[in-house]
Amino acid sequence: MSPDKMVRMANQIAKFFASQPEVARVSGVANHINDFWEPRMRAALLAHIAAGGEGLDPLGIEASAQLHAPA
Repeated sequence: MSPDKMVRMANQIAKFFASQPEVARVSGVANHINDFWEPRMRAALLAHIAAGGEGLDPLGIEASAQLHAPA
């Protein structure tokens, strides 16, 4: 998957959860990605964030602390 598509998908998730109550935003983004993204996608997202996270919504970057890194 291209980095642009991955960023777009992560930002769509963050945009949806931005409308949720504040206490559920970060965990909602992280839980969605953990539940529905395959390990290679999560690894690519974490690598993108480690490289600066260009283009990612701040909510997505904040949620990265709760992502399950693939084994």
